Amino acid sequence: MRILKILKRFKMTKKDKIEKTNAMRQLDSAGIHYSISEYAYDESDLSGEHVAEALGKSEEEIFKTLVTHSNTGEYFVFVIPVAAELNLKKAASVAGVKKIEMIHVKELLPLTGYVRGGCSPIGMKKLFSTLISQSKVKKLNTSSVNLNSFQSHKKQI
Repeated sequence: MRILKILKRFKMTKKDKIEKTNAMRQLDSAGIHYSISEYAYDESDLSGEHVAEALGKSEEEIFKTLVTHSNTGEYFVFVIPVAAELNLKKAASVAGVKKIEMIHVKELLPLTGYVRGGCSPIGMKKLFSTLISQSKVKKLNTSSVNLNSFQSHKKQI
């Protein structure tokens, strides 16, 4: 697994060691191997397409994390390819609820502990049901996501 690290958000220590994120700490404690890729944070372009280009990867290799809120009051996290759009009707169906909406960007930091453009499905403040698109993941040996704690539901979205 790769962790996309945003340089603006995470500072280097005195010995040029990378300061660990919640996601990295959780992966370490679970004994899961990962590597880190760095890119320059550009607040004017937070698109996954920009990240893929900056890392020299195809858009199929980079995933984005989207946080939603359902009509039942539950939050759901979706991890999908950066070039894809989340179909809210399909997402609600897969999550087993009637309706899902994207959360407002101002809710992201207090809810997850992450900022827009740096949200990870691992290491969020709370555990949320997380659904991962399997459409492209099956074809890749490694995939890149900003990494949080998650419960994975293996359903096609």
